[in-house]
Amino acid sequence: MSDDGPERPTSRLLVIEDDARMLDLLRRAFESRGFAVDVAVDGVRALRLGLDGDYDLVVLDVMIPPPDGFKVLRSWRDAGRTMPVLLLTARDAVAFRVEGLDSGADDYVTKPFAVAELFARVDRLLARPSQLRPPVLRCGDLTLDPATRAVHRGEVPVHLSLKEFALLHELMRKPGQVLSRTHLLDHLWDFSYEGDSNVVDVYVGYLRDKLDRPFGVRSIDTVRGVGYRLREDTQ
Repeated sequence: MSDDGPERPTSRLLVIEDDARMLDLLRRAFESRGFAVDVAVDGVRALRLGLDGDYDLVVLDVMIPPPDGFKVLRSWRDAGRTMPVLLLTARDAVAFRVEGLDSGADDYVTKPFAVAELFARVDRLLARPSQLRPPVLRCGDLTLDPATRAVHRGEVPVHLSLKEFALLHELMRKPGQVLSRTHLLDHLWDFSYEGDSNVVDVYVGYLRDKLDRPFGVRSIDTVRGVGYRLREDTQ
């Protein structure tokens, strides 16, 4: 295995793969090129590392113990995590590739693959970080920056938990639209929550306590029997 490649500052990678031999091969291959590598073998640890860590790139196997790679990736994107993600999949069907890209993947490699191809795709993704930064979302005087996970009401920062941020991010992506409790559960609690939809109401209450009541405004409407809508003018 060659360690040739362009010199670079040390990049931090997260590699998620449940096959022990493949995981060891990938870890050693990336470390031989000077990458710092963290690893995970299941969706639960992968999700936590991706939310809490600061990675330059993630290599994510789709078929990992639940939650699967698609659900993990959607959860990262819903939480505003923008690191480039390269999917590994043993399934070459177009539908699986499309699902991966729709979930927020930046590229994919089908198993079996040549290590040289994997390196080339990783290098390409690392060479364009500026293209991956999502736009800041604005609604009235409310702003949300998915890249930094910063929320402001006017000039005042508002500190949210990860789940509160993910909920606000989903609402701000579709201002003026009614989002059902089922939609919000599927997007934000799809892998880890087995209760009823009351949890959505609870977190909407948390958002109102932090975003609205201290400022004397009302930005989230309740649509009885359906769900919630973010007002397009939240001032």
